[in-house]
Amino acid sequence: NRAPNEASQRFGGTGQGMHDRIRAVIASTAKLPVPPAGIGDGDSLHALGLTSMTTVSLMLALEDAFNVEFPDALLSAQTFGSVASIAAALQSIQAHPQ
Repeated sequence: NRAPNEASQRFGGTGQGMHDRIRAVIASTAKLPVPPAGIGDGDSLHALGLTSMTTVSLMLALEDAFNVEFPDALLSAQTFGSVASIAAALQSIQAHPQ
C-alpha cells in the first residue's frame, strides 16, 4: 500500500522535515521576532508573539502549504501553540483525511 508514503510526502514528510516546513510558514506569516531556526519544537508561539490575528493567517497559510483544511475540532489556541502541536495536528489530518 503506497498511500501512507504518498500522503507523507504530500505533507512534507514526517519528523524534522515537516517541522522545518512549519517553521518556514511561521516565518513568512507570523513575523515573530525570532528566526525560524530559533523556534524550538515545543516553544510557545504565543509567548513568542503569535496573536489571535496572526494565528488565523498562520492557519490559512498552513492549509495552503500542506494542502489541507483544519477541521473545526482542531481550531484552538492549543493546536497552534507550538511547532510540535501544529505537526501533531497535521499528522492527525494525514491519518484521517476527509
